[in-house]
Amino acid sequence: MSVARITEISSTSSVSFEDAIKQGITRASKTLRNVRSAWVKEQTVRVENGQPSEYQVNMMVTFVLDD
Repeated sequence: MSVARITEISSTSSVSFEDAIKQGITRASKTLRNVRSAWVKEQTVRVENGQPSEYQVNMMVTFVLDD
C-alpha cells in the first residue's frame, strides 16, 4: 500500500504550454521524490503586441510518500 500527496505548482515558458509542463515537472522532480503524475489544472497565455509572449500552466503534481 502506498500513500500519495498532491501539491500545486505553476510553471512558465516563452516557448509553449508543453515546454512549461516539462519545465515544471523537471523542477518539481528535483525537490519531490517519487513524482508519479501531473494534472494540468489551468493554462494561461500572456499576450504582448498581439502575440503570445508567455505560456503558464498550473499543475497538480502527485508524488508517493516514503515509508
